[in-house]
Amino acid sequence: MKVAVVGATGLVGTKMLQVLEERNFPVEELLPVASERSVGKEVIFRGRSWKVVGFAEALAARPQLALFSAGGSTSLALAPAFAEAGVTVIDNSSAWRMDPAKMLVVPEINAHLLTAADKIIANPNCSTIQMVVVLNPLHQRYRIRRVVVSTYQSVTGTGKKAVDQLMGERRKALAGSAEAYPMAYAYPIDLNVIPQIDVFLDNGYTKEEMKMTQETKKIMGDDQIRVTATTVRIPVMGGHSESVNIEFEEEFDLEEVRRLLSGAPGVMLVDDPSSQRYPMPMDAHERDETFVGRVRRDESQPRTLNLWIVSDNLRKGAATNAVQIAEYLVSKGLL
Repeated sequence: MKVAVVGATGLVGTKMLQVLEERNFPVEELLPVASERSVGKEVIFRGRSWKVVGFAEALAARPQLALFSAGGSTSLALAPAFAEAGVTVIDNSSAWRMDPAKMLVVPEINAHLLTAADKIIANPNCSTIQMVVVLNPLHQRYRIRRVVVSTYQSVTGTGKKAVDQLMGERRKALAGSAEAYPMAYAYPIDLNVIPQIDVFLDNGYTKEEMKMTQETKKIMGDDQIRVTATTVRIPVMGGHSESVNIEFEEEFDLEEVRRLLSGAPGVMLVDDPSSQRYPMPMDAHERDETFVGRVRRDESQPRTLNLWIVSDNLRKGAATNAVQIAEYLVSKGLL
């Protein structure tokens, strides 16, 4: 199969190449695609060097599959041209997620709805993906009324510039380094917490918070689920964490909840408070599972559950989810 990775030199694009190789996806010819300033550079895939090409060259090569991770404006401008050429696009930006004509897919939940006609498929927001893979089995059993989520998100979700800012600040604090470093955020991130991810909207929420609200309903196919979110950037790498409070229509049993989570595809239950075992970003790093723990009843109101969810945002939150979509398409002869 001829596969293009658009944005191949970025954090997520690099991770996509890694995941494609790890999962032995049937790539016969790789087209690493990036902006003009990166054309001619090389990336390593399966022990071989592949030259980075521009968008026009990649489109002319007519790949069967294009994994996009180059930002929303690039996706809006270029994905339709690839789709019109018969290329299946799996897009990691927010460009197509809420388009009613495009599927928003987490394979464990709704890949079965995909058809050969779906030429632009949206990959959800990283913080939404890890939440819904845990919510879905519980929703099927107890029906969710309302979700209150607070996120604690890794700097890797912003990109390399944010990682460089964090590490530059840390070197300055620990060793008095005078080297310059970029500022991805309006404030320092090391030894700090920033309660803003993306821009603020007129309703006082950020775009990231509204993504979680809207995308959850679309992926799970239920507009009646109410979601309210507060998204926060913290100085960690390895994965995003979420504190999730879930109100159900039906009463639940905690042991049954644990059994449902233990058996859910893509979910790993890590929940042993007596041994101080619970999910942490350092444990989720470079893993594809979504980890859940701190499972407990909300004692302030009936039929309500508290959970703590952690996942590697560059893998399941982005690259792995996209590759899993592609794997499903191959398995069903849709690609």
